[in-house]
Amino acid sequence: PVNTGTPLTKSPFVKLPLPLTSNGKVDRRALPAPEQIRPELAKAFIAPQTNIEKQLAAIWGQVLGLEKVGINDNFFELGGDSILSLQIISKANQAGINLTPKQLFQHQTIAQLATVASTTSSIQAEQGILTGLFPLTPIQHWFFAQQQPEPHHWNQAVLLAVKQHIDPVVLEQVVQSLQNHHDILRCRFKQDDLAVQAIIASPDHVLPITYIDLSTLPQAEQAPAITTTANQLQASLNLSTGPLFQIAYFNLGDSQPSRLLWVIHHLVVDGVSWRILIEDFQTAYWQVCQGQTIQLPLKTTSFPQWFERLQEYAKSSELLSELDYWLTTIPESVTPIPRDWAEGDNTQATVSTVGVSLSVEETQVLLQQVPAVYQTQINDVLLTALTQTFTQWTNQTSVLINLEGHGREELFADIDLSRTVGWFTSMFPVHLSLENSTEPGTALMSIKEQLRAIPQRGVGYGLLRYLSSEAEITQQLSLRPQPEVVFNYLGQFDQVLPESSLFSLAQESSGYAQSLSNKRLHLLEINSSITQGSLQIKWIYNQTIHQEATVKGLAQGFMEALRSLIAHCQSPDAGSFTPSDFAEFAQSQWNQADLDAITQAMEGI
Repeated sequence: PVNTGTPLTKSPFVKLPLPLTSNGKVDRRALPAPEQIRPELAKAFIAPQTNIEKQLAAIWGQVLGLEKVGINDNFFELGGDSILSLQIISKANQAGINLTPKQLFQHQTIAQLATVASTTSSIQAEQGILTGLFPLTPIQHWFFAQQQPEPHHWNQAVLLAVKQHIDPVVLEQVVQSLQNHHDILRCRFKQDDLAVQAIIASPDHVLPITYIDLSTLPQAEQAPAITTTANQLQASLNLSTGPLFQIAYFNLGDSQPSRLLWVIHHLVVDGVSWRILIEDFQTAYWQVCQGQTIQLPLKTTSFPQWFERLQEYAKSSELLSELDYWLTTIPESVTPIPRDWAEGDNTQATVSTVGVSLSVEETQVLLQQVPAVYQTQINDVLLTALTQTFTQWTNQTSVLINLEGHGREELFADIDLSRTVGWFTSMFPVHLSLENSTEPGTALMSIKEQLRAIPQRGVGYGLLRYLSSEAEITQQLSLRPQPEVVFNYLGQFDQVLPESSLFSLAQESSGYAQSLSNKRLHLLEINSSITQGSLQIKWIYNQTIHQEATVKGLAQGFMEALRSLIAHCQSPDAGSFTPSDFAEFAQSQWNQADLDAITQAMEGI
């Protein structure tokens, strides 16, 4: 989606006597405030007036963790991202305000969004309990294609501290409601030599809940005991017979909060799904505690319906038109990344992690000041720093990485996935180049434009590779080099567990999410997220192929590049538009040289 900002119904330019810096460039910080020139350009806070504006402002404040949101505040300049946009859409729809992710990307302020919001929905989702067969999504095809030695042990897990005692009867009522409501939690996968068959089963009457009383153990022995049980549960899932999730409740005594462990196989859950499940758990819990019948928000489009539409789309000429992009941008050969040791088994048993982070203050600047300078989103900045780091390490001008996205793209007008639990992740190769882009500003603009050029946020790659009926297409894509590096921005988690929440994140280990025998598909995994107000980056590597010192050097180099980009965006000389900012308004596609020429001409007036 293009970051278009305010619609250009009037000229975006104002003729001014321009103050200059010592090097002859425009000193933007010395320019008069916009409200002194044209009132409509002012950024002063304007409170919401209409009912829809007030509701949207409240939702934005809740999701973004802000006390006050004005109608002219830009969603992405407030720290919004594509994952948070899904939460905005979900909560708006629950409030009777029907919006789509595309509308939020095109109309990035509440004032603009309120003009396109509707109070009637054209999207109808099945609300009953669903069962039956369904086809695999691209990411599920990708998973089974790896032929892992222990595919049943490839999970995601969350360990939570519970702020008040939960009665076992109440816990079972809540879990039963979640299992009934989110059909994919009842999924089974039966594999033979020919194919994998996926089926949603009827609700289980025996729930996979384990109660463990550790209250009599000394406190120092409780954490190891939690980890021991967690490892047992992590390894206990069965793909063919189910269930594909386990829940454990640990009683640690009256002096400290209990612990609640959720283990779910990755085939049926992703990062967005966890936000939905935790929110629904709390909703159901409070309803039971208040003597109410559990009533969760309405379901959105079911997983099977999404699969069916994907299969149709995979045969479309629209998707086929993307093939040339993927074959053109993915090189036929790449230089492998440097290794400290040439040989080594790349399994989960060889994994080690290096962690780095920004301070809360730096993260705030990254989220709320940097985006406005070049009309970027956080992924643009992180991937620019990553590309700079790798090109410096490899002495190459480009890097090939796998990029993960949430995958819930708006391909169909009558599909809404904002509250659908499942594994929707898209993973696709991106060849990022910094040729002739050595300065922070030019590098950031270059990476931004390369990312904006990816069709449909990359979701089409998996459809072409795994769902195309033409064997030649799948073969062409499979023969291209496979990236040795994967990057994922998982979003902001602080608003998932606010102070008022029933839960907080626990410090103990939730065990091994994957079997130590399973293969790793990349040499380096870079996972980033924002927790407790701080950007956290984990560099996961193979300690039989890379030394810790090497990965620490990369992690520190990444932080230096990131801080340099942040500092540049705070300088008075920083800031520019790029062609994608005007994609919806230009009669023909402008390039960066065209925009630079226009800017220089305006500065010369």
